[in-house]
Amino acid sequence: MSPLRFGKKSSLPAGGRGIDWIAFSAALGLCILGLVTMSSFQSQDPFFFRQCIWILLGVVVFFVASKIDWRFLRLSTVAAAVYAVVLLPLIFLVVAGHATQGAKSWFDLGPFALQPVEFVKLALIIALAKYFSRRHIEIANIRHILVSGAYAGIVFILVALQPDFGSAIIIFLIWLGMVLLSGISRTHLFVVLGLGLAAFAGLWLFGFHDYQKTRILTFVHPLADIHGAGYNAYQSTVAVGSGQLLGKGIGYGTQSKLRFLPEYQTDFIFAAFAEEWGFIGIVLVFALYGVLFWRILAAASRGASNFETLFALGVLCYFGAHFLLHVGINVGILPVTGTTIPFMSYGGSHLLAEFLALGMIAGMLRYAGAARQGAGVEWSGYGS
Repeated sequence: MSPLRFGKKSSLPAGGRGIDWIAFSAALGLCILGLVTMSSFQSQDPFFFRQCIWILLGVVVFFVASKIDWRFLRLSTVAAAVYAVVLLPLIFLVVAGHATQGAKSWFDLGPFALQPVEFVKLALIIALAKYFSRRHIEIANIRHILVSGAYAGIVFILVALQPDFGSAIIIFLIWLGMVLLSGISRTHLFVVLGLGLAAFAGLWLFGFHDYQKTRILTFVHPLADIHGAGYNAYQSTVAVGSGQLLGKGIGYGTQSKLRFLPEYQTDFIFAAFAEEWGFIGIVLVFALYGVLFWRILAAASRGASNFETLFALGVLCYFGAHFLLHVGINVGILPVTGTTIPFMSYGGSHLLAEFLALGMIAGMLRYAGAARQGAGVEWSGYGS
């Protein structure tokens, strides 16, 4: 595979410069579908009203981010500083964090909890986009693959130590996706895959907890222990299958409403939605994600420089990895790792990070015209 070439960019669409209302509408539509699924449960559940607040905050973050000129992120010192600063909360959690549900992943701030790894994913995309934007011509050199892998590897290890295996997989997939999109030789691809297998073997021997090993073994034989380790996966597949063509109707999902399906508002919201909306609803969700991914890819093609293009592609990898893992887990073809689905799952940290990512893309498009003025596609003063 040859390195990705970034030539002359297409012009910005007329009207509403920067903000892609189609992408924003798709994201908001997914939020609403998630809210409808949460509201179909018992009235004392707080998830619906809390999620409304997080969505409103996320929309505010989106519009604020869309007004910012993000070209300062092209400075190597700034990109490195963002990456380093955002790593500090992860280090603190691993060293002195308090375990919640078996993982040191959250800061307890009273009325809500903050999960810093969601913002670390975005910081990693910024760091990798900066690194690859200066080296895309020679990205086939395995040295750059290893150096970029070190950026992702540090985050991967800190997240795996929490332990949060789901987020660690997302970190790996973001890095792998950006490397592949930047251009990598087939030989080096096999080397990377070999290193990945070696890392997995090391984690199996020295990193994984017994319950994580059990989850992976349950993936191989998901029905071997449906009352124990395979319970979540089994209930999820039952919920998805019982939706059939038209679903059971909003509020009538027995697997979810009667709480046979665990974590319906986060890790298994796709299964809860599928039970109530059926195949027609699944098609609707897939269509909205398809539109969102298409618009992000279109934004990447209009990037003012290699950095903006790679950043948008990194966000695409970020959202795509979450989507594929969550759906795969919910339909029983991937082991349960506790992964949210973008914009639908309950939670403030991931929603704010996702709306921030979309807003940053919008801000980059808003100032793309100014960025193209001068020599080449790199804006004077931010090419270093």
